[in-house]
Amino acid sequence: MAYRIEGRLLEVCTCKAICPCWIGDDPDGGTCDGTLAWHIDKGEVGGTDVSGLTFGMLAHIPGNVLKGNWRALAFVDERASPAQEEALLSVFTGKLGGPVADLAQLVGEVVGVERVGIEFDVKEGSGRLRIGNVVAADLECARGPGERPTVMSDTIFSTIPGSPAYIGRAPLYRAQSEPLGIKVELSGHNSVQGAFCFQA
Repeated sequence: MAYRIEGRLLEVCTCKAICPCWIGDDPDGGTCDGTLAWHIDKGEVGGTDVSGLTFGMLAHIPGNVLKGNWRALAFVDERASPAQEEALLSVFTGKLGGPVADLAQLVGEVVGVERVGIEFDVKEGSGRLRIGNVVAADLECARGPGERPTVMSDTIFSTIPGSPAYIGRAPLYRAQSEPLGIKVELSGHNSVQGAFCFQA
């Protein structure tokens, strides 16, 4: 087995809630600037333990999410050793195949890889994400009857393929990257949380 990682996802973007990308429609406004972060609660890549680390990405999506050509800035948890960093990059760039490779192939250009402090916290579908000085986001899960989390499943696009996704809104989404041409400060737009288990 090349890798097996399991953990939790936080996602926030400039689309309104609910993000149309998940059902294959064009993003609100024609483009999307989104942040993704996968926190690995438990995992191993080629014999290297990556438990407790987070990998993030800030991406500019120029049109329909399924058509690719994303431009992305990748973030590696500053606590990762050189071996752990190499392991994370090999998974999230798609080199090791599996479900993560299907997502990675949508990225047309990686403008850089940065080692940064990442604060990742999620509880009952809501959470908080800080990626260095580049991204700040607070996320709140939408609730239905009985205060149960609102969930999407079996969507045509997913950042956690095979798993249900809790949808919500972000009271805060701030992101800035000169190489990507991104400068965002929004409230009340799309957020997604969920769990994942990827292996190849």
